[in-house]
Amino acid sequence: VCVLTSAEGFWRAESGTRVGSTITGRMKIWTSEHVFNHPWETVFKAAMQKYPNPMNPCVVGVDVLDRRVDDQGKLHSQRLLSTEWGIPSVVKSLIGASRTRTYVQEHSVVDPVKRTMELRSANITLTNLVSVDERLEYKPHPQDPEKTILTQEAIISVKGVSLSSYMEGIMENTISANANKGREAMEWVIRKLNTEIEELAASARGSIKMPMAATSVE
Repeated sequence: VCVLTSAEGFWRAESGTRVGSTITGRMKIWTSEHVFNHPWETVFKAAMQKYPNPMNPCVVGVDVLDRRVDDQGKLHSQRLLSTEWGIPSVVKSLIGASRTRTYVQEHSVVDPVKRTMELRSANITLTNLVSVDERLEYKPHPQDPEKTILTQEAIISVKGVSLSSYMEGIMENTISANANKGREAMEWVIRKLNTEIEELAASARGSIKMPMAATSVE
């Protein structure tokens, strides 16, 4: 964990990913940018079907609360995610909480005309101790339409506990690790969707061949 003074920050470059961290006042801001080697239409479909997946077993439930299309053709979705926090026992003692089941409210907006998907989420449990407000945006790569850029930002704030900067550092590491797993999950979902499409196509080809074969026999 990097210890930073206000308005300082760092960037770490990974393969296809940029990760950064900044401390502003009492909050820690974590940022990341990643490029998927898939077109936007594929990536946004995977994002909508991301859970469940084997990379993020901490997400144990997803409930769709509302889904609608507005007058501009944008798709709005409200979901409630049930998650199990795998936080160390020392952190539980610091925040004075024994519960590990937490709930996250998520709101996403898909604009098919501009080809963007914006997702915002925030925890709605333990908010008196810790708040994590996260924003993700998927949009086509400006130089390559066959690629998609994902930008992520998480604002972490720990309140009313000792060693709050230590806690924020642990939360930041957890978010960064989950983001890596989330990108792996997206690739897993994309492979799964592609396999299903190939199987449907093969089944359709088989259905077409059967009548033709029957006609030739007659």
